[in-house]
Amino acid sequence: MKKFLSANEAVAHAAAQAGCVVASAYPGTPSTEILENVAKFKDTIRCEWAVNEKVAVETAVGASMAGARALTAMKHVGLNVAMDPLMTFTYVGPLGGFVLVSADDPGMHSSQNEQDNRNLAKFARALLLEPSDSQEAYDFTLAAFELSEKFSVPVILRLTTRTSHSASLVELGDFKPAPHPLIPYVKDIRRNIPVPAFSPTQRLNAQKRTEAMEKESNRSKFNRVVKPRGLKGSAKLGIVTSAVAHQYVKEVFPDFPILKLGWTNPLPRALVAKFAKSVERLLVVEELDPFLEDQIKAMGIEVVQHKTELNMLELNADRLQNLRHEILGDVPKAKAKKVPEGLPTRPPVLCAGCGHRGVFYALHKLGATVTGDIGCYTLGAFPPLSAMDSTICMGASIGNAAGMKKAGLKGRVCAVLGDSTFFHSGITGILSALYNGTPVTTVVLDNRITAMTGHQDNPGTGKTLAGDPAPVTEICDVAKACGYKNVVKVSADDIAGLEKTLGQAMDSGEPWLVVAYAPCRIAAKLTKEGLCEVDADKCKACGACFGLGCPAMTRGKEARPGHFQMKIDPSLCAGCSQCSQVCKFGAIRRVR
Repeated sequence: MKKFLSANEAVAHAAAQAGCVVASAYPGTPSTEILENVAKFKDTIRCEWAVNEKVAVETAVGASMAGARALTAMKHVGLNVAMDPLMTFTYVGPLGGFVLVSADDPGMHSSQNEQDNRNLAKFARALLLEPSDSQEAYDFTLAAFELSEKFSVPVILRLTTRTSHSASLVELGDFKPAPHPLIPYVKDIRRNIPVPAFSPTQRLNAQKRTEAMEKESNRSKFNRVVKPRGLKGSAKLGIVTSAVAHQYVKEVFPDFPILKLGWTNPLPRALVAKFAKSVERLLVVEELDPFLEDQIKAMGIEVVQHKTELNMLELNADRLQNLRHEILGDVPKAKAKKVPEGLPTRPPVLCAGCGHRGVFYALHKLGATVTGDIGCYTLGAFPPLSAMDSTICMGASIGNAAGMKKAGLKGRVCAVLGDSTFFHSGITGILSALYNGTPVTTVVLDNRITAMTGHQDNPGTGKTLAGDPAPVTEICDVAKACGYKNVVKVSADDIAGLEKTLGQAMDSGEPWLVVAYAPCRIAAKLTKEGLCEVDADKCKACGACFGLGCPAMTRGKEARPGHFQMKIDPSLCAGCSQCSQVCKFGAIRRVR
């Protein structure tokens, strides 16, 4: 049986085939589609969106401890959130197979950094597998559950954006999803409770396990030497590579032997040493950090040094062609590709009708310092809204705002985050601010969906990943339960109401939580809810409406030098009427 699958889809199919019983994750590009596809096997896998990555890992850990095969998935920065349970679980060790998928994002296509989570896998003493395509993603995932149980070790399957989202034919074999039988649970506090009395033994066991895994990695089929046809004797150059970098190496260095590593932690040092002896010079090609190279050099093996930058941003064939030009000189440098002239540009912008726009318009007008967060609303940083001062990580906006207030920053300060981010890691932030008496105004942009990653459900939507009904958690109720006295809910489309409420909150000297509510227009299918139009006779070309930065607004005729009347593109307008609220001349009206 063959299917055309992305690596994310392949992982989901492999989890079903391997008999995964429990799957828990928090959505984050480029990993989101893994659990969305796992949910298609809900008859055999109990799957869920957790409120954050730490809870997702803890859920999978619990399932593994009960003897079930479990999967958890997250983007690279999500693993930072999940490291606390993972670092201890590596001492305890799985009973049922435990697989953690980390989807890294070289080039930062949708992320605030491009950390290389191979370093965290080594740090956590986890077994690390790195597929280079969809077929390997399927095969490696199947093997990951087996290896996890064989060595009682957490297995990290590291994908990257390019592998996660690229599709190819995958041979699924005799595909018959069915839950794997549970391994009987036996109470064992010496194994499962890492207190000082037991931890030293657990630590020693982890070390012995690593040594055993390294021996296995040296003979694993996932680590193999690929030789060009006709090669006899020692080659002038040999290349060590892994993951998607292998695809580029195959394209640019087809005439040299390659040690293609799929099992990269523990490093198969004996295999690497043997390969190094078979070639005159050794080159290491990997995406992001010199994870393999540093370890190989630490073995005393000389590695070709080069000036071509490889350890930053996403690799491609052009960059490797330049590398070959530098070290071998037998190919020309890759020509820089020019962007064709005349192509229209699309700057980052909030959707037409997005409720976040009104909040940022009001905050900009109020002159607030705005600590932001991770979500669609990060776009509030860009002109013409220009209403965000910082973005660090999920939930950081509240702590950042509290720190600014504690540091004595003058003026209005406001923390902004979304509803899913509030459930992910915002509750602790508002509680800490209240407990410490810090007068932080927190605005929750509640559009009732996890929007940025493709409209996944969360505790505020009333549905689970499997589509079952769920209790709706009201953000206002959570804030009141934490002890907040100043809790207000206001329409995110009511600009005057937002300006009044936010001004009052930031000037009060007390902690406030403001919920700015407006459903995501795309998720709620409200993109054609209404239509506004401009009365050209009333439009004074003052430009005030352009301050909203709505993509449905375009320049009309030039009323006077440098001043244009506004036109509304009826194919984009969502009828939110925010533009009519900022027009002082009544030139904009809702016609449908």
